[in-house]
Amino acid sequence: MVWGGFSIGGRTNLHIIRNGALTGRRYADEILRPHILPSSGAIGDSFVFQDDNARPHRARLVENMLKAETIQRREWPACSPVLNPIEHVWDILGRRIAA
Repeated sequence: MVWGGFSIGGRTNLHIIRNGALTGRRYADEILRPHILPSSGAIGDSFVFQDDNARPHRARLVENMLKAETIQRREWPACSPVLNPIEHVWDILGRRIAA
């Protein structure tokens, strides 16, 4: 499993999730703290974070962390990849790997 992020101003490196499943704790420690918090600080008040409805993303620990950091999260219906631009990136990446 990998994690990646992008914005109008750039992209993150892919983060490989190793050694087991992604939990809320791992999501906070391996993704949010090193990737999202610095980006939100650099962008400022206009920063809006978008992830999907995966269980680790919705863990109480993660919700509390984002609230404490005053990170605004964009919400949308569960299982709606059309509204999640990263799904298009994963599709392109999968097609290139398959080719």
